[in-house]
Amino acid sequence: MKAIVQDRYGPPETLTLAEVDTPVPAADEVLVRVAAAALNAYDWHAMRGDPRLARLAMGRSRPRARIRGRDFAGRVEAVGADVRQVRPGDAVFGDLGEANGAFAEYVCVPETLVAAKPANLTAQQAAALPLAGITALMGLRDAGQVQPGHRVLINGASGGVGTLAVQLAKVLGATVTGVCSTRNVDLVRSLGADHVVDYTRDDFARDTGRHDVVFDLVGNRSLAALRRVLTPTGTLVLSGGGVYRGGSLVGPVWLITRGRLLGPFVRHRIVTLATAPGRQHLDTLRAHAEAGRLIPVIDRTYPLHEVPRAIRYLEGEHARAKVVITV
Repeated sequence: MKAIVQDRYGPPETLTLAEVDTPVPAADEVLVRVAAAALNAYDWHAMRGDPRLARLAMGRSRPRARIRGRDFAGRVEAVGADVRQVRPGDAVFGDLGEANGAFAEYVCVPETLVAAKPANLTAQQAAALPLAGITALMGLRDAGQVQPGHRVLINGASGGVGTLAVQLAKVLGATVTGVCSTRNVDLVRSLGADHVVDYTRDDFARDTGRHDVVFDLVGNRSLAALRRVLTPTGTLVLSGGGVYRGGSLVGPVWLITRGRLLGPFVRHRIVTLATAPGRQHLDTLRAHAEAGRLIPVIDRTYPLHEVPRAIRYLEGEHARAKVVITV
């Protein structure tokens, strides 16, 4: 099969299209013929080994996972002996987690990490949901504990996670303020945001309004600036992915680390978000999508052999919403 492989850390040019063996599902796995895969900030972090501190987990000299990509949608080709809830022919979507491998014609994935594809979405739309959707869901519902009537500010509202977070915050009954650039104001408003702050013209941290939850998806502001717009007992959820700026030692991890250190000593709740892929979250996303409450926004699509070009576009802060690979 064809797959996008990587044997050393580096720029998008280190990714190559190669012929590799088609995987064989283990007893608890399913083999999926991939129709579409989606890019995330995670992909360029893993590709470049950036921030460098993260290489302790990803692999010191080169990525442990040779094939890139986490999010996918496709059709089940075969199942392992212990698989019970998925059958050949089923249309599915999922997130491979740190195992990676979605930028390929086929992928093996544990049964627990796939779910039935939303019936009303295309494969490309479904592939755009898993990691970004789970991040938005866990950030708002679980970490942020958003309730009806809460005021929520989303920093990075036009990105892959942000466009889904705006919609999910509205599902949870919140009044939503989205922060984005000028060209994305109309997009964020169309997704349901009650207020939109154009950061090229206004500084949301100087706003006199106060929010029950601030969901930071960028990592470009200080803790003081983010806390300034919270109510006295509000919650700050940190999940900044950032963009590539030439490499760093700690990147957004430093902001998250400072949040963890400061948290016990302030009235605000400061939560550093850790996501975990799984069928339960995927089923929730599917239910919202099929009810018309959650619509993935796709910026661009690229064929499999153009993954390097797609990541170059994503990591340079030009992308809005999701970038998807068709296989």
